[in-house]
Amino acid sequence: MKINRVFMLCLFFAFCSIIALHSYAKDEDFDMDELKKSAPKAFLDCRRCDRDFIRTEIPFVNYVRHREEADVHILVTTQRTGSGGWEYTMAFIGKEDYVDIQAVLKYVTDRTDTRDDERKGLVQILKMGLAPYISRTPVAKYISILCKEELRPTAVEDKWNFWVFSVGINGSLSGEKSRNYTSLRGNFSASRVTPDMRIRMGISGNFNRSNYTIEQDDISKTISSYSDRKNFSGLFVKSISDHWSVGAWLSASSSTYSNIDLSISPVPAIEYNLFPYSQSTRRQLRFLYRVGYKFVDYEEKTIYDKNRESLLYESLSITFTVKEPWGNMSASLRGSHYFHDFKKNRLEINGYLSLRLFRGLSLNMNAGFSAIHDQLSLPGGGVSLEDTLLRRKILATSYDYGGSIGFSFTFGSVYSNVVNPRFGG
Repeated sequence: MKINRVFMLCLFFAFCSIIALHSYAKDEDFDMDELKKSAPKAFLDCRRCDRDFIRTEIPFVNYVRHREEADVHILVTTQRTGSGGWEYTMAFIGKEDYVDIQAVLKYVTDRTDTRDDERKGLVQILKMGLAPYISRTPVAKYISILCKEELRPTAVEDKWNFWVFSVGINGSLSGEKSRNYTSLRGNFSASRVTPDMRIRMGISGNFNRSNYTIEQDDISKTISSYSDRKNFSGLFVKSISDHWSVGAWLSASSSTYSNIDLSISPVPAIEYNLFPYSQSTRRQLRFLYRVGYKFVDYEEKTIYDKNRESLLYESLSITFTVKEPWGNMSASLRGSHYFHDFKKNRLEINGYLSLRLFRGLSLNMNAGFSAIHDQLSLPGGGVSLEDTLLRRKILATSYDYGGSIGFSFTFGSVYSNVVNPRFGG
């Protein structure tokens, strides 16, 4: 009898404990839900980021889909490094109660880094950038800071002397009863990038063959098409200041499409950037002037009765790019002419705009136009119908153009904290 009473008493206390723990857990969940409401709202503006991974690794902010809802706009821009890695520039732009908190942090990957290494490093820097915003909220008392021992800065000894090499080759083929196509492409490049100097060289080749079989009235006819293009380009740039650079290009090429057997052109150049180059991931206004010499040996005699000629020319280009919370845009204007005949000239205008109009609605546009009056390589024998249809030869024109426009609109919940990868996410 005593044993039964003791057992019932223990069972009663166990039941009461379970109820108490359950109630405590509910209260704790409720408190955590309330705490999360006070967390800063972040808008992650990054094309190259693994958003699911970031939301999983940094759960102490509320992610929103519209920048208008955000307390902090994280604008992430990227550019290639000389070693083939990526440089991430993260601008933390505070809004409303956080408008006084602004910061820019950078993260650089190595070419050998895996995608996982890259995203882990990026998350580490994002956490650092978000810390000042978290510190103003009740969430701060639940955040701990881990300090890892760092190596002392030392001079880098690079056995490759900062040179990076790349080689590639690929081939493809396809066919059916009345058509077959083969293609071979190869390239080799070498580059060296330091804060004061940039060197880049590359060789590439592209060889394409197509055969078309036409059967009509029991007569079979095969039309063959081929195009070969080979190119070498070299670039040397020397930094003079945070706004000025000087350098030169050297190019050599041949193209069956352009009626060029060999073209060689050395081109010295000077560039001025209105904004410091240190701000290049956010904004640029560059003025680039080039003056060069070109020797051209043509495959066929041209419409100007030339088999080969030496030419002097100059060009000036203006390029403006900007990336801000409202979107990004770029525009360029380039003009060039030959000195022996100023009527042989070209004017090119290109532009791109991605604009966030208002919550959820974005406008994307790009357009380009060229006024062309410098086609010196046009073959004098004209272009056959087959060459025209198969695009084997360059055609005479005084202009070309292209463009596109589109809208995108998203609506619904502004929060995007949840990650669910089931069935591919």
